[in-house]
Amino acid sequence: MAITRAVSTALTIGLLLLVTASAGADTLGTSPPVPHPGPARTSASPAATPDTGSSAAAPSSPSSSSLPAADPRSDSAALSIPAIGVSDLAVVPYAGTTDDWPGTRIQDRGVAASPYGDQGGVGPGETGNYLVTAHRLSAGGPLRDLPALGQGDTVRVELGSTVFTYKITETRWTSFRSARSLAEQRAAVPGSPGEVPTQAMITISTCATPEDNAAGNFWRDDKNNPEHRIDKIGVLTSVERSAGSGPSR
Repeated sequence: MAITRAVSTALTIGLLLLVTASAGADTLGTSPPVPHPGPARTSASPAATPDTGSSAAAPSSPSSSSLPAADPRSDSAALSIPAIGVSDLAVVPYAGTTDDWPGTRIQDRGVAASPYGDQGGVGPGETGNYLVTAHRLSAGGPLRDLPALGQGDTVRVELGSTVFTYKITETRWTSFRSARSLAEQRAAVPGSPGEVPTQAMITISTCATPEDNAAGNFWRDDKNNPEHRIDKIGVLTSVERSAGSGPSR
């Protein structure tokens, strides 16, 4: 019996040692889980918003100020002289000088011619001498009554949407047979070749055929012009805007 009890006790002690050893091994070989850090956090920034163009300025609508102004060297003007019944007479600009062949051909169409350039004048409203010539007897005689135009009478020139008003200040005579006389007619300051102009002026010229014939002067040039022309000189007094426009070329 004693041997049996001793064996049983030894087996019990052995089992206890095995259980204890097994439990210790499990405790020592297992480490607590270590949390793995996640990806670094950054503060969220708003996504870029597509540019819808809401901040861009809308295109402006066309206005009269954005439209090109009429060019006195290419656009016809309209001449009106109320005192002698002239209304909207087309004035055609061209490069040349008074009563040369190009200008004469323009006048032969029953309209007025306005030379510009080195030997011509300026455009409507510009500082200097705006030269306008037209027939008195032929091609309908648009300036037949020009000699009756008096000091203080008004002349209106419409170019595009602008109206230039001149006041007649004097009358001059020009001789085709005198270089000096022609230079005075075509000068930037009428009657004063070489003088620098300070204001806008106009010279409206037509032939003096009846007067020359009455004086027994039947001289004619190669374009059948008489010796003399009657010139009405005016100065610019006002510039106004008009809804109308000059005649087409």
